[in-house]
Amino acid sequence: MSKPSPIVCPLPRTAVLNVVGLTPRHIGPDMPFLRKFLAREEVKLVHVTPLLPAVTSTMQATFLTGTAPAQHGIVGNLWYDREYAEHRCWKQSNRLVKGKKLWEHLREESPGYTCAKVFWWNNLYSSADYQITPRPIYRADGKKLFDIQTWPMKLRKKVTRKLGKFPFPAFWGPAAGIDSSRWIAQSAKWFEDQFSPHLNLVYLPHLDYNLQRLGPDVPEIGEDLQAIDQVIEDLVTHLEGRGVRVVLLSEYGITQVDQAIHLNRIFREKGWITWREELGRETIDLGNCKAFAIPDHQVAHIYVNDPSLIEEVAETVSKIEGVTVVYDREDQEALGLSHERGGDLVAVSDEHSWFTYYWWKKDRKAPDYARCVDIHRKPGYDPVELFLNPKLWFPKLAIAWRLAKKFLGFRMLMDVIPLDATLVKGSHGCIPEDVEDHPLLIGAFPELESGSRIQATEVFAHLLRFCRGS
Repeated sequence: MSKPSPIVCPLPRTAVLNVVGLTPRHIGPDMPFLRKFLAREEVKLVHVTPLLPAVTSTMQATFLTGTAPAQHGIVGNLWYDREYAEHRCWKQSNRLVKGKKLWEHLREESPGYTCAKVFWWNNLYSSADYQITPRPIYRADGKKLFDIQTWPMKLRKKVTRKLGKFPFPAFWGPAAGIDSSRWIAQSAKWFEDQFSPHLNLVYLPHLDYNLQRLGPDVPEIGEDLQAIDQVIEDLVTHLEGRGVRVVLLSEYGITQVDQAIHLNRIFREKGWITWREELGRETIDLGNCKAFAIPDHQVAHIYVNDPSLIEEVAETVSKIEGVTVVYDREDQEALGLSHERGGDLVAVSDEHSWFTYYWWKKDRKAPDYARCVDIHRKPGYDPVELFLNPKLWFPKLAIAWRLAKKFLGFRMLMDVIPLDATLVKGSHGCIPEDVEDHPLLIGAFPELESGSRIQATEVFAHLLRFCRGS
C-alpha cells in the first residue's frame, strides 16, 4: 500500500505502553531491559495511587480524561443497566467515556495531531484516527469466530495479511499467554510504520494472566516478566529508532488472594435473589432481585431494587469476612465514584480476597455459560476462565472433540472451565496498602521526582505535558 505523507505537526511523537499489572516490585533481574530504560538519567519511576475501582476500563478512562468515574462514567468493567434491567459487561464503545480525551486536547492545540489506539479498551467509535481491538463474530447458528475490528475498516485485512490472525485464545482464557501481547506489539509497530501517528496507545496484557492464576508471590512469575520485558524491548527499540518518545504505564497491581467472597449466595440465603429455571439450570433474574451484586475483582457494585433494604444490605455486607468497607451514595459522592451506572452500595474487599458472581448452591444448577469463557453473558467478572477444569481426565482431548464438532458444523459448548473459585491466586481492584503493589508511570518527566507519588487522576496532566514536549 502507498504510505500517506506524514501530517505536519509541531508536537513530538509519543507512545504510551500500558504494561498491565506491572508494579515496582517486578522491576528486577527478570526485566533487564526495563532496568536499563530506568537507568537513563532523564527517566523517572513514579508511583500511581489508583482510584476505586482499580480495574482496566475505569483506570484507562481516568488516564485519558483526568477525571474520576463520577465524571467519565466508567464505574467498572461491568455494571447494571437499570432501564433495561440487564447487566453490561466489557462494552467497547468509546461513547460511554464522557469528557475530552488526551488526543482530543492535543488535536485542538495542533489540528494535525493523530492518534492510534491499539487494543486499549472502549476503543470503538472514538475520535482516534486509527483503531484496532478484539471483536469476535457471533454467527446466527451459535458459532463464535475470533476476529478483530479496525478503523478505518480496510485496515483489518491489511494488518492480518501482514501479521497473521490475532491469536485470540492467547488474549483471554485457559490458553492466555505471551502470544497475544507479541501480536499487539507487532501491530503497534505496523501502525507506526504505516501511519507514524503522533500518539500510539498500546495495551500489553501479558502479566495479567499468571499474576491471577498463580499470584504475584511465586517464582514462576519470573518467566512472565522476562517474556514481557523482551516484547517491551523490541517495541521500544523500534519506536525510538523512528524518533518516538516512549512512556510506560500500568493500571493496577495484583495482590495475592486466598479467599473468594460469594456475595450473591449470601443474598440468596437472605431471600433477595430471584432466579428462573431454564432447562434444569438456574438463571439469575436481575430485574426481579431485591438486591444483587455485580462483582468486578475486589470491588462489587450492589444494586438494591427494594429501597427499604438498603441499610440491611449494607450491614449484611459489612459483616462479611474479607470486606473492608461498604460505600453508600453519600460516600461515593465524596470519592468521585457516584454515577447512575454504579451500585446503590459499593463493597470493597481486602487485598487478600475477591468477589465472585456465583449465585447457585449446587454446581449442577449453574447456567451453561458458567463453564465457558463467556465474558459478556456472566453478570460479573470471572477469573476462573483462566483455568481448564482439573476434573477433565484428558482436557486436550476434550477440547479437540469439541472443536471437531464445531468444524463439522455441529453446535457445541466449550464447557471446559471449572467452578472452583479457590483456584484464583491473584486479584486487584482495591487500593493495596504497600506502594510497591501500586501501578506506575515511567518516562522522562522533569517535573516529577523519581519515587514520588501521584494520584491516578494526575496521570493525564503529566501525559499531556509529555506529549506537548514540555
